[in-house]
Amino acid sequence: MSDGTPEGSQPGHSVLVVPIRAFEPLVRARHEHYDRDYVSGDPTFAHAHITLLGPWLQVNEITPRALEMVREIASDTAPFEVRFARVATFPNGIIHLVPEPEEPFATLTEKIWGAFPAYPPYAGQFGAVRPHLTIDATGPGVTEETVRGWVAPLVPVAETVDRIQVSWYEPGACRTLASLPLGE
Repeated sequence: MSDGTPEGSQPGHSVLVVPIRAFEPLVRARHEHYDRDYVSGDPTFAHAHITLLGPWLQVNEITPRALEMVREIASDTAPFEVRFARVATFPNGIIHLVPEPEEPFATLTEKIWGAFPAYPPYAGQFGAVRPHLTIDATGPGVTEETVRGWVAPLVPVAETVDRIQVSWYEPGACRTLASLPLGE
């Protein structure tokens, strides 16, 4: 169901995300329902997020230089406003909220991928990636209409994007490794 959770045989990996606080209770509740192993006890961990780049580095590869490269990109990016009002579904069944505008997220992804060309978004599985905030996936009792009902009390909502987080995904050990403010 989830967006950015580890795949393959590796025990875990990092993901660069933008936390979206307005949807944290809803997305965390969906994780508790489907992906209990990926529910974090770290209060800074962003269950509700827009993925910029992932999978990224293994924890032992996150060097001070790698963090500095992401910090420089974050520093060169001013905080920006994003609005969420529209629910959509990808062909693979992922039901998500569409950020408006999408361009600042796409630009951040391009810059970070440019700095780490060995790590294409979603390991290159999907070609061109659209920024999105995953809520759920289609399945028994879950449709795009169901999700519209869940988010109806919350949307439209505007939020200031002010940081990039380095999140670690590993069953039973999800946590925030770093928080890098935008525009500093």
